Amino acid sequence: MDTPEEMSHDEMTRVRLQVLRDEHRDLDDAIDALAERATADQLSLKRLKKQKLALKDRIQKIESDLMPDIIA
Repeated sequence: MDTPEEMSHDEMTRVRLQVLRDEHRDLDDAIDALAERATADQLSLKRLKKQKLALKDRIQKIESDLMPDIIA
C-alpha cells in the first residue's frame, strides 16, 4: 500500500470513508447488543443512535464529494 505521502487526496478520502463505515457498523452492533439487554439504558441507546446518525451524514457527505457532478 502507498505511504501517506504517495496517496492522492481521493485515496485518502476513500480510506477515511472506509474507517467511518467501519465505525458505523460497530455502532450498529453496539446498539443491537445494548437493546437486547433487559436493563438497556435508554439514554445510552439514544446517544449511540444519534452518534450513528451523525456518522451516516458524514459518510453521505464524503460519498457525495467523491462522485463527479453529472449534468443530465
